[in-house]
Amino acid sequence: MSQKEKVVQGALCQCLFGTTPDKLKVLTQQKYFVNDLNGSTKLVATHKDIGATFEKNTFGSCKKQNNAPCSAIVTEWSDFYEKEKYSPPDGYILLEDSKATCPIGGKDCISIIKTGQIGEPSNSSIKNADNELQSHTNPVMDIKNYDKPRENRSEL
Repeated sequence: MSQKEKVVQGALCQCLFGTTPDKLKVLTQQKYFVNDLNGSTKLVATHKDIGATFEKNTFGSCKKQNNAPCSAIVTEWSDFYEKEKYSPPDGYILLEDSKATCPIGGKDCISIIKTGQIGEPSNSSIKNADNELQSHTNPVMDIKNYDKPRENRSEL
């Protein structure tokens, strides 16, 4: 699992036979969060998230059905991380390279484009940031004066 991101609510998924992506909804649990400072939006997705588990439940037109509208249904997930399990729902976490099976598209036809995680720096992260490095990677922002009122900031 090293260096692989966990999948969370809002992950962007795509079917090999669809025309548009859809966002994953976690319906199996309301307790475990990742990459969510307030623990309110980024529920961890597990291999138990099956069925109609997308926001729109469609990937647009389905090439397997002569471009008829897709009705996205997940019957199983593969390549989940079996060393970390959440109870309930007794589910193993999904990773960025996990794939889902649809009864129309077949095994592993649905992949994860984006895991749903985003960087949310906390105040302690900003205070501990290397000023020299930050000035090179983000020259627009004055990291050492980030939390000071505008009138107290030093001139660039």
